[in-house]
Amino acid sequence: MLTRKQKELLFLIRDRLAADGVPPSFDEMKDALGLKSKSGIHRLIMGLEERGFIKRLPHRARALDIIKMPEGIDTRTSARKGGSVPREVPKDLPMPDMAAIAQSINLPLYGRIAAGTPIEALRDPNGSIDVPLGLLASHRGHFDSEGHYALEISGDSMIEAGIMDGDRVIIRSCNTAENGSIVVALVDDQEATLKYLKREGGQIALEPANKNYETRRLPADRVKVQGKLVGLLRSY
Repeated sequence: MLTRKQKELLFLIRDRLAADGVPPSFDEMKDALGLKSKSGIHRLIMGLEERGFIKRLPHRARALDIIKMPEGIDTRTSARKGGSVPREVPKDLPMPDMAAIAQSINLPLYGRIAAGTPIEALRDPNGSIDVPLGLLASHRGHFDSEGHYALEISGDSMIEAGIMDGDRVIIRSCNTAENGSIVVALVDDQEATLKYLKREGGQIALEPANKNYETRRLPADRVKVQGKLVGLLRSY
């Protein structure tokens, strides 16, 4: 049996993985669960890991993966607005084709994303990368490669989100994204960057995942969303 807090944390991790491809930071977990310190989050994560619900991936910052959910609860995100809540798996929901998940698809690799580089200038028509098809699976088991591309990360501004220098991220092209999503943002049609997107009134905050970097707050009309993070690949 899981405690109420363990369930809340498990649902939070599940929803963020489904939405952004990376789990929440320890600070985000602490705030979401109303705890006073991160030590409480450490204990909850250890409890979930000991019971086989999650696993921590070695050599990666903030790397958690869902192994299972409580019986009758879907591993996919809840559609209910306002937070993570358990839901039963619909009986008529088609499941992914596991053979297709094991396959790969070739996506364009646009190059290294770094501040001061227009996203259009990143395109390398000779560059491509093979990506497991399962990374592009929708929640209904369909596969969509259209409008996806890969970028190589330059710098350490997102290390607390588990995104390291040299990683390759999978991006779904879009011009809007949910608050709190990790996006490719184009500033003044000149600077491309990968950051958390936060809307604050008439402004857009581009928030790094590294305490050594400052959040940039800009008028909304100066920022264009170019895509949303949906996956990450790393070589060791």
